[in-house]
Amino acid sequence: MSKSIHQELEIIKEALKPFGQGASIEEIKEAVSLDIGMRTLQRRLETLQDQGCIQTSGHTRGRRYYFISLELDGIKNDQPKTSHQLLPLSDVGIEIQRTVTQPEQSRRPVGYNIDFLYSYRPNVDSYLTDDEKGRLAKIGATASLNQPAGTYAKGILQRLLIDLSWNSSRLEGNTYTLLDTQRLIAYGEAADNKSEREVQMILNHKEAIEFIVQAGDEIGFNRYTILNLHALLSNNLLPDPAASGRLRTFAVGITKSVYMPLAIPQQIEEMFEMILEKAGQIENPFEQAFFIMVQLPYLQPFDDVNKRVSRLAANIPLNHHNLAPLSFTDVPNDVYTQGMIGFYELNRIELLKDVFLWAYERSAARYAVIRQSLGDPDPFRLKYREEIRAFMAEIVSNSLPPKDGKARIKEHAQKLPQPDQDKFIETVETELLTLHEGNFARYRIRPSEYNAWRKVWTK
Repeated sequence: MSKSIHQELEIIKEALKPFGQGASIEEIKEAVSLDIGMRTLQRRLETLQDQGCIQTSGHTRGRRYYFISLELDGIKNDQPKTSHQLLPLSDVGIEIQRTVTQPEQSRRPVGYNIDFLYSYRPNVDSYLTDDEKGRLAKIGATASLNQPAGTYAKGILQRLLIDLSWNSSRLEGNTYTLLDTQRLIAYGEAADNKSEREVQMILNHKEAIEFIVQAGDEIGFNRYTILNLHALLSNNLLPDPAASGRLRTFAVGITKSVYMPLAIPQQIEEMFEMILEKAGQIENPFEQAFFIMVQLPYLQPFDDVNKRVSRLAANIPLNHHNLAPLSFTDVPNDVYTQGMIGFYELNRIELLKDVFLWAYERSAARYAVIRQSLGDPDPFRLKYREEIRAFMAEIVSNSLPPKDGKARIKEHAQKLPQPDQDKFIETVETELLTLHEGNFARYRIRPSEYNAWRKVWTK
């Protein structure tokens, strides 16, 4: 006797519960006692996600599904703190995550809370504690602290263009890989089977980052900077071209949220000016960065592209003080989105702050930051050191071009444990991006092999 769809959904939920680290669709198929095809199972999983019973991470073949156990009748939620186990969340952050992952129909619709901005007093109130600011200052310090503003970012500009463009675009659902992004930015070569919109998004990030780093003293929390930053990031991406660099004049909604931003143009203008004024008064660069990451998307002053503007604007004070930039390295999309929804709907910033603190530490460690722990070995690279070395040697010694190299990396990664696959791809791609004549010997590559590969790779 065939089971009803409701029964099938319940069976799938029960099968998912033991998978504390999430499960692939193949693992779920093996665990459930149902005579249904893979396509049907995928539709059932989509239904459970729409109902708020499960959440996902990753894309396509790398997607994993997680059971959400909501806290009901005093029973504690036993789901993992986050789908990205490297990112530790505070107790308050976990509570916010539980709340915002409930079905939308069970969350109370809310509007813009003007007092959330009005009540903030620069240099009196602070989203970050003194301890948090001190820790960020320590890990973000560079050798350029006493040099003219922007010196450090200009010195690592090519690396920053790739990292920040890729990570910020990735948080918007862009499917370009790190190598795809490097080829596009460095050589103007678009990847195969990618949309023109994805290409435009990355190129817009490149121009916007160059604007922040190279425009000098004019850059700051002022109309000129933020409006033009939006114009650069939204170029050729909005239905109305005139909306680039212009404040919003109509109502908008937020996907997967019950929050409704302001709709009256005069109020949007007033709040926008207040955000810039208060941001400019904040003395601590990290508080400035986080303040703009919170307040700018909350207002939604533009038709679209608000979060992208806030992520790049957060780098303005870091650039001014020659601190390591915030490139959002390894930040999981789902937790970032949940952090945003946390202050949209609850005016609680703790979950997003968890993401911000962790993301800055990861980003700072990616660059040549002067701090004692920078030289500590990366456990992941240590674990796969022989495979990385062999794989690098294979790509270079066989003079594989970018397209074939990317295919081989992905093919090999699929043989690794699921949680390590994306990280392995990024690690090998990063090694290829940083390979030069002064370091290729560590992969047991001969000069003739390196020179032959280099001609093909940069062709």
